[in-house]
Amino acid sequence: MQSQWFVIHTLSGQEQKVKESIEKRLKIEEMGEYILEVLVPMEKVAEVRSGKKTVTSRKLYPGYVFVDMVLLDDGKRVIEKPWYFIRDTQGIIGFVGGDRPSPTPRDEIEAIKAQMSDSEDREKPKVTFEVGETVKINDGPFLNFSGVIEEIEPDRGKLKVTVNIFGRNTPVELEYWQVEKA
Repeated sequence: MQSQWFVIHTLSGQEQKVKESIEKRLKIEEMGEYILEVLVPMEKVAEVRSGKKTVTSRKLYPGYVFVDMVLLDDGKRVIEKPWYFIRDTQGIIGFVGGDRPSPTPRDEIEAIKAQMSDSEDREKPKVTFEVGETVKINDGPFLNFSGVIEEIEPDRGKLKVTVNIFGRNTPVELEYWQVEKA
């Protein structure tokens, strides 16, 4: 029997608690042979709160936990021990797919993990910007100026904003967290 990834529907905001509960009970109830990994996909998000840049974690799939586990036997029938172990965990609504949960393809899980590791290297802005949009600068030498977005560089987390200074339009390069929507 081979392990497969299954998606579990949880109460909103309980994902981390469910993950910790499963991992803690795993040792106590000796379920290590059935459950290999529990995953709550997160990404880093940058935003400005009261003038300071803060980086927080945001769930990619709120209300869901991914579990790499042996749930189906060779005849594709549900094995009761891991089924009830998961079902009896506090905060869980049930398996996605109900009484006949279907495994999530491994390549989808690999894509989610890749997205998580990309987010480790750089923060993603909480707000998305568009070219031509007016923004207010809330940090740096151009504090309280307004400008129009000319160019967006999502890979670097930077914006090119045209600011009117002394009657002249001046291009300024700013980071996402230095501006807010006007």
